[in-house]
Amino acid sequence: MGGVNQTDIPPVLVTGATGRVGRVVIDQLLDAGVPVRALIHRSEGAATLPRKVEVFTGDLTVPESLDPALNGAGAVFLVWTAPPRTAEAVVGRLAAHVRRIVFLSSPHRTPHPFFQQPNPMAALHADIERLIAATGIESTIVRPGMFASNSPVWWGPAIRAGEVVRWPYGAAETAPVDDRDVAAVVARTLHQDGHAGGDYVLTGPESLTQAAQVDVIGDVLKRRITFEEMTPDEFRSLSEGTAPSSVVDMLLAAWSAAVGQPAYVTTTVADILGTAPRTFRQWAADHATAFTEGS
Repeated sequence: MGGVNQTDIPPVLVTGATGRVGRVVIDQLLDAGVPVRALIHRSEGAATLPRKVEVFTGDLTVPESLDPALNGAGAVFLVWTAPPRTAEAVVGRLAAHVRRIVFLSSPHRTPHPFFQQPNPMAALHADIERLIAATGIESTIVRPGMFASNSPVWWGPAIRAGEVVRWPYGAAETAPVDDRDVAAVVARTLHQDGHAGGDYVLTGPESLTQAAQVDVIGDVLKRRITFEEMTPDEFRSLSEGTAPSSVVDMLLAAWSAAVGQPAYVTTTVADILGTAPRTFRQWAADHATAFTEGS
């Protein structure tokens, strides 16, 4: 930071601090010389955070529990991980303490069929966006598309076991975005001026079918992985007990709507960071151990 004293910079509060985006946002902010506070739900989560981070325990369902972490903070990264009931009270509290909110939302306003399916999470995100706008506080909305890091959750078990990957809508095209690129954009908007009112849809650089994504993972692992189409009903049966039916229905509807047309691709990551977003192949190469035995 060119010799700037850290005490001159108000700390940034990161909620969802141990999550896949929040955890990387913390590293990016520290690298930029920005003091960081982390909000965690349980104190044992502190062990995964860098020692430089000031850790607070708090709960989005208990708005007043956030006050100690907010006192003196300059900006907050909001990841909503709770039921919607306390959203209005939490947003009001944030606006009373900090001058900037960066909210991790979803591309529910994007005019592409993949993002236009009924989605309870999108409805919650839209409500929180309205609450933030109503406060008049400086804010930025960050909307990642499909995360590349979903792939080990979806296909890792079969790949690690050396089995066929069976999945619905193999022809559905998405543009998976690397968590690290999302986190870098979030960090930039938290500590740099010029992003007030920003509404950023973040995607990877290329449209790939789900079957092609499995092929890319196979290339990285230097072995052929067979992909077989699964029916939506089979997917529903297999997902029972592991994901809410509303989420399963939303995914199936989104993939179905995405068949036969390229994914929605933006240049926003490059526009903000000045570097090209990572490809799915780069993501897979950097996370190959997620698909190998014993991981």
